[in-house]
Amino acid sequence: MGGMGNINSFEDLECYKESRLLRIEISDLVKTFDPIEKYRLVDQMLRCSRSITNNIAEGYGRFHFKENAHFCRQSRGSLYELLDHVIVAADDKLIDEIKKEELKVKIEKCIRILNGYIKYLTAQKNQ
Repeated sequence: MGGMGNINSFEDLECYKESRLLRIEISDLVKTFDPIEKYRLVDQMLRCSRSITNNIAEGYGRFHFKENAHFCRQSRGSLYELLDHVIVAADDKLIDEIKKEELKVKIEKCIRILNGYIKYLTAQKNQ
């Protein structure tokens, strides 16, 4: 992939690295939630955070820029969905406002990096 530096695997992508850190943090966080949330918010947040990295990996494996960008857009949708789950967690007093804002910053960072990658893929597709 020209212009992307030394990328040998989806694991080398900045958007994957940042999203992976976020996924790990969410996984640790939900372990602290009330057990009553296990099949509700916990399950939704885990699925959502996993979907982010899953779609980046799947898109990378497609080799066509247009398909890759499509999976990255799915990933971006999951990031926005995760942001909503974080807001719900704060509204339901499962996390405090400080934690909510901290996670919001991390999610927005992932979105920015992913948007840059999508822009790159779209530019490659149009060449």
